[in-house]
Amino acid sequence: MKTKEKKYETYSAELKQRAIEMRLQGMTKAAVAKELGIKDIGRLKVWMRKYKQQGEFGLVDTRGRRKQYVDQERYIKRLELENAVLKKWLAITKGEVYQTSIGSLMDSGKVSASQLSVKK
Repeated sequence: MKTKEKKYETYSAELKQRAIEMRLQGMTKAAVAKELGIKDIGRLKVWMRKYKQQGEFGLVDTRGRRKQYVDQERYIKRLELENAVLKKWLAITKGEVYQTSIGSLMDSGKVSASQLSVKK
């Protein structure tokens, strides 16, 4: 007995983006599907949900080995956040080291408070 093979239609990220824009402008799913030649109207609902959750990256087909698709904006934002955290940590650490070294110098009697001057 022969089974019926299903053929899945694939759509480009550009077409998906265009469909999302049309839906956001108020067009019905049926009108968008007819104009863009989308066979399954339910796909539009899935694309809208992914777009709302993940932004434009949600519209990119991630099946198989498609490592060239990287959400660069999110990656850059994460790196910028990491840099900001590291800069704050470095500033805090420098301040603690500075305070510790001044405290130990004053406790040992090698330096008096009048001899210390902070230069900024």
